[in-house]
Amino acid sequence: MEQQQAPERRNNNRWLLLAALVLVLVGINGILFYMNQQKSKQNEQLAADIKVKDTKLEEQIKQYETLKADFERQSQELQSMGLANDSLEAKIASVNADLLKLRSFRAGSFSISDQKRFQQRAQNFERQLRQKDTEIAQLKKDNEMLFTETQTLKERQNKLTDTIGSIARTNQELSEKVAIASRLRADNIRVGVINRRNKEDDDDKNEFKAKKVEKIKVTFNLAQNDVAPKETKQIMMRLLEPDGAALYNLSTGGGTFLIDGNEAFYTAKQELVYDNTRQPVQFVYAKGTDYKTGSHTVELYADGYLIGKTTFTLK
Repeated sequence: MEQQQAPERRNNNRWLLLAALVLVLVGINGILFYMNQQKSKQNEQLAADIKVKDTKLEEQIKQYETLKADFERQSQELQSMGLANDSLEAKIASVNADLLKLRSFRAGSFSISDQKRFQQRAQNFERQLRQKDTEIAQLKKDNEMLFTETQTLKERQNKLTDTIGSIARTNQELSEKVAIASRLRADNIRVGVINRRNKEDDDDKNEFKAKKVEKIKVTFNLAQNDVAPKETKQIMMRLLEPDGAALYNLSTGGGTFLIDGNEAFYTAKQELVYDNTRQPVQFVYAKGTDYKTGSHTVELYADGYLIGKTTFTLK
């Protein structure tokens, strides 16, 4: 009886041992599964943390790129106004240095302390950027006001220049008119001849016999002119022969003068003080040789312009 119960106990023990092994294996598998789950969660969390850090890094890089672009914009705005700012160039260099450092974190660790440090620097840069934008805005406003004032001054200057030019032209025109108005005029021009016996002959037709003529006598009055100044005047007489040549002899008082800028000969000259009294003037000219027959012309000049003219004939 006892021999039959011993094998049964051994069989029961085997089953108990087998069940215990199964339970141990199940327990080990459960532990391994739990550990795998925890490891997976840790990996997921790590991946999430890395992604967050990468995102933070890229956002920081983008923020610094924007800062760089804004500082460069400010530099260009100042240059367009003809201004230079070394501090801006220094800020741009600092931002570039920070950008290089931030980009280097792509291949390494971008710690929370790094994030905080660069975020703080970015905030400082942004504050400086806003302050400089305010200064530039004020400079632009001042420049616009200065430009407006300059344009107004230029317009006034142009108007003043136009006015001065107009006044100058008016004065020039007035001076020319006064100069024309002040010109002398010879009135009552008469021509007579004096023969070899010193006897005068006058003819209303201004016709004389050439062989009897010793001297030519020309008389006239200087017309009244309230505009002409009372001053010394030189009166020239030109006696033109029938061929148009002017009688000219230095020994008898002849010479040269300018008519409209051209040199011309005069037959006789005298100086007098014009007094606006219709004063009479007389020229007596002796050629010294026989006169040519034909139509002669007498021209009278003062200040280089013609003041009177007449003709006479020698037959």
